[in-house]
Amino acid sequence: MASQLKSRYKKEMVLALKEELGLKNIFQVPKLQKIVLNMGLGEAVTDGKFIEGGIYTLTSITGQKPIVTKAKKSVSNFKLKEGSSIGVKVTLRKDRMYEFLERLVSAALPRVRDFRGLPGKGFDGKGNFTLGIVDQLIFPELEYDKIHKVKGMNVTVVTSAKNDIEGKALLKALGMPFRN
Repeated sequence: MASQLKSRYKKEMVLALKEELGLKNIFQVPKLQKIVLNMGLGEAVTDGKFIEGGIYTLTSITGQKPIVTKAKKSVSNFKLKEGSSIGVKVTLRKDRMYEFLERLVSAALPRVRDFRGLPGKGFDGKGNFTLGIVDQLIFPELEYDKIHKVKGMNVTVVTSAKNDIEGKALLKALGMPFRN
């Protein structure tokens, strides 16, 4: 079953974005391609519980098992060895992507203290947006007692937009609350 956001995008937002951006064809309208959640867990070098906590967090939030990222190089100053586990990440596509974005906008972001909207600086020049979340406890799916240590994460929304203006118009239409 498709999420409400996806069906609303197909029925209403595509035509509105086509007119707003002055595009000739509805196939030129930007759309979401994927959402990537990434947690860097540098403390996992000394304590393996951090990786387990990261896996629990991302599994609870997304409903999908994350992959464990490994170090590519050894860095003696950080006591880091090549191949050691240093983070976890999940890539969401299709229905899970829309469901996660809907929960992020409607449930998680309003729980951030003193939230006044997202800064518009997170675009990369090609229409993709990256958001840093400082505290994973804004997600209602997580149980406070099972969190070993409060950690942050990066959420990257990858779109098919050609530039930041199209990407921002798409994300605004999907409900992302930008400040400006």
